Amino acid sequence: MENHLDFNELREDKKQLFSGVRGTSVKILNRVERTDSYLDKLLEAELRSGELNDFDKALLMEIVHGVLRWQSKLDWVLNGFFHGNFAKAEVTVRNTLRSALYQILFLDKVPDHAAVNEAVEFIKRIRGEKAGGLVNGVLRNIIRNKEGIHYPDVQNDAALYLSTMYSFPLWMVKRWMNRFGFYETEKLLEAQNQKPGLTLRVNTMKTTVEDFKKMFDLQNITYESSAFLPMFMRTTNLTNISNSEIFRRGFFTVQDESAGMAANLLDVKPGERVIDLCSAPGGKTTFFGEIMKNEGTIVAVDKYQTRLNLVKSACERLGITNVELVAADAIEYQTELADKILIDAPCSGLGVLSKKPDIKIKREMRDINEVVKIQEQLLNNAATLLKPDGAIVYSTCTLEPEENFIVVKKFLSSHPEFEIDHAAKYGNEKIVSADGFIETFPHRNGIDGSFAIRLIRSVL
Repeated sequence: MENHLDFNELREDKKQLFSGVRGTSVKILNRVERTDSYLDKLLEAELRSGELNDFDKALLMEIVHGVLRWQSKLDWVLNGFFHGNFAKAEVTVRNTLRSALYQILFLDKVPDHAAVNEAVEFIKRIRGEKAGGLVNGVLRNIIRNKEGIHYPDVQNDAALYLSTMYSFPLWMVKRWMNRFGFYETEKLLEAQNQKPGLTLRVNTMKTTVEDFKKMFDLQNITYESSAFLPMFMRTTNLTNISNSEIFRRGFFTVQDESAGMAANLLDVKPGERVIDLCSAPGGKTTFFGEIMKNEGTIVAVDKYQTRLNLVKSACERLGITNVELVAADAIEYQTELADKILIDAPCSGLGVLSKKPDIKIKREMRDINEVVKIQEQLLNNAATLLKPDGAIVYSTCTLEPEENFIVVKKFLSSHPEFEIDHAAKYGNEKIVSADGFIETFPHRNGIDGSFAIRLIRSVL
């Protein structure tokens, strides 16, 4: 019993050491670096704890997202001022320095001396006076020489220049430079570094788009309508979204237009049987439910029940009642045939880096090759679940051809009963390629990078 109490006391002491905005920021950054934990889940847990006020929550989000968005650039600077090998410094020291330097280089509202003092006091609590002196010396030296920091020269090494200045892995930059060239790659990197706004999908089962806009007008919330889908709109000044009355009552959900376009491409109808093979967290599933007006059946498949619980909660909030939840591996799942199937495939996520900057430091080239195998298996299994004359939409949130059209072309070569149904029939022609699929880019379209293609099965 004594050991149990001692363990709890130790855990509570550690919690106190990593308290406050800066301590919590470093704790989250450490977890991202050391484990496979997803940033959004870690942040969600801390924001839910209730220990931070609204101002501190906003600052926590800013620091954590900012450090991960700009980590390569921060590390370039720190490498130049750190005595020894910065990459081999203890993880808490590294993330304390990154957090403070992000505030110094990117945040005007936090005075440099305050960022330094808070970092020093924090690291002294965790690692003692010696570490405090090291952090203090490095940061004050950077501040004194801030205007003279040397970065890679664009003429000598254009890829390293872009990689460092825009803080993207070198392998990613080289891939995009080979595909888009220097100037367009620079625009893509810049777009992927923007802080994302908020895109909403109005729940047309509970309100109309016009009435929803009137609600925003009454609350002085600014917005603009989507250029692609009539029930989508963008806003920048909606805070504490999950606590808002109109959110709790299910008048809208948060969803990027690119995700909405993939769901819209399936062209579901009331009364149909639809399978969403990779359903969680449920954005596209609930969109189907709204379009189908709860008539027919949507089978929402996901491997883990915990993730299906997110789909269930979303359906309950939005008033969707025609969804069957199935915990199963979508690669092997078998059931009665469906009219329509969506494969929102697992992917590298290289089209959504503005929302998920942790992908930048976690993803490697080999991950693309690994996920392609899963994508191919999903498409092959979906083909066995579809009625003759039915349709499959295969979609991703990545820019990479190997995960997108190349996967589909391989599938079509071994499934002659399928053909591409040109996406221009179902949406805005500006985002449809000559080959008939939807492809969006952050720098060209102002939305997430994505791919979606509609395949129809002929009646043989």
